[in-house]
Amino acid sequence: MANEAYRAVFLRVHPTGKMVLSLTSESDGKEREYAQLVADALGIPALDVKVVPADTDRFGVGHGYNTSPSEGAPAAIASATGKIRDKAQLLAGMALEAPPETLSWSRGAWVNGSRSDPTQVKTIEEIALYAHGSGALPPGVEGGLDAQTVYRD
Repeated sequence: MANEAYRAVFLRVHPTGKMVLSLTSESDGKEREYAQLVADALGIPALDVKVVPADTDRFGVGHGYNTSPSEGAPAAIASATGKIRDKAQLLAGMALEAPPETLSWSRGAWVNGSRSDPTQVKTIEEIALYAHGSGALPPGVEGGLDAQTVYRD
């Protein structure tokens, strides 16, 4: 039964842009790799990502998740970072007063037009602060910049 249970990753982006990646699975020695996956996907330093294996503060005890290390963790992390980038694009559109689909992703920031105008660039750190209450949200979008992926492999 335990091998059939689900696992989860939860990526929390604080208003400062620092991040916590919580895992249901126990440590497998790949925490630096997981932090680097998040960093590469979101354009931040890997040192800004804290990885917490078997995070009982986030997921509780006796939760029914599979806690053995998993080969599916990198794909789940990619899914969570993709969700954050998608939401960040919506928020950057609001902040830049531009249609989100016209923005491009470049080195950890959403850009309206060319990168030459700094007023038309929103970094993931700026978007994190915006998401936590410093700006207007699109209709139907909740505040914060977090994502969870539940998976089974």
